[in-house]
Amino acid sequence: MTLDMRMLERLADAAARGGLADAFYDTVDTTVGPLLVVVTGRGVCRIAFASEDAEAALAPVARLVGPRILRSRRHIEPAAGALSSYLAGERSELRLPVDLTLVRSPFQAEVLAALTAVPRGSVTTYGELARRIGHPGAARAVGTALGRNPVPIVVPCHRVLPSTGGLGGYGGGTERKRLLLELEGVRVS
Repeated sequence: MTLDMRMLERLADAAARGGLADAFYDTVDTTVGPLLVVVTGRGVCRIAFASEDAEAALAPVARLVGPRILRSRRHIEPAAGALSSYLAGERSELRLPVDLTLVRSPFQAEVLAALTAVPRGSVTTYGELARRIGHPGAARAVGTALGRNPVPIVVPCHRVLPSTGGLGGYGGGTERKRLLLELEGVRVS
């Protein structure tokens, strides 16, 4: 840890003690690539892939959670450690508290809640997820809601596939989606 990082950690600790931080973030190296992880006092509120601009990923956090966002490895470590272990195949469950402050609508919240019921090793379709929440004709809207998932991997939108076959889209890219599914024991052609 460099002197600058030690100073940032001390600043983050003092802000946390004084209730002066809205969120903490850092980048975590994982088997699926670097992830920007943001946590609040309620849980993980944002995970962004390396292909996403970090400033753009943090902007809604600043707007909806609060502008006092500090970089701190120590304050994200419980989430970072759990993610890293899960993605390395060292644990079969990924249970982390989630802060859904960045969720845009009640419909999106409903979609994400239903998605958490899809267990590891299983997949569902956009249409099936729409039926589960009582909106059988809303498969495309479900896809849009999943595309805006602020906490991918933790809320496992990679487990949703199109009914026509294939992988469908994924914010982290289709190869990363395939890798996540294979990690969970799902074979996709």
